[in-house]
Amino acid sequence: MSGKSKLHIFALSLTLTLLSTAALAQAATAAPGSPGSGAASPNTNAPASTKIGIINIQDAIIATNEGKKEFDSLQQRFAPKQAELKALNDDVENLKKQLQASGDKLNEEARGTQARSLETKQKSLQRNFEDAQNEFQQAEQEVVNRIGQKMLAVLEKYANANGYAVVLDVSNPQTPVLWASQGTNITKDLVDAYNAESPVTAPPTAPATKPAIPRPSRATTTRPPGSTAAPTPKKP
Repeated sequence: MSGKSKLHIFALSLTLTLLSTAALAQAATAAPGSPGSGAASPNTNAPASTKIGIINIQDAIIATNEGKKEFDSLQQRFAPKQAELKALNDDVENLKKQLQASGDKLNEEARGTQARSLETKQKSLQRNFEDAQNEFQQAEQEVVNRIGQKMLAVLEKYANANGYAVVLDVSNPQTPVLWASQGTNITKDLVDAYNAESPVTAPPTAPATKPAIPRPSRATTTRPPGSTAAPTPKKP
């Protein structure tokens, strides 16, 4: 699960924003009394709703009972892989220290053998890290998509019931919101509404924030010399 800038699934957030905006716009045009709805308006002079709300869809997904349970499950699922990567990384670091300590005492052939062994293990670590990273990203994306789609339905109902004309997702840095009052933030209300409709109960010791993603960090992962850093997984 890390800082606020990280679940961050920018593409998904943008998709959810666009989908939620379209859903809310469609609901508004189909609401009783709106043009084209086929229903007579009880008060044609009633002003159109102008309420605007903001949500952090990523925080909302993490904060739901279902989100806490799913991400905790991901942590447990990938914990063995994390331990394996740490062991590989420790092996690489030990080989590097050995080579540095005894390099001047070895002949060219022995030094070359150790260097090749180190390079082989570094490449193996890099491949294993990238494979684990991709596998985790895919699993995380599936969780976010599944919960996110259900959350859109809850958002639509909540927005219609509370008279919101627009709801913006501020978890995406591309959202053009420079400032908003705290009173417009409906993230917690959306989480409460989602939990009320979900059969998933809160975990016994539910974390307040997204669990740390079980992946090797740059601090504990050694790259082969001259290689580029593996892309940091985006968090939902």
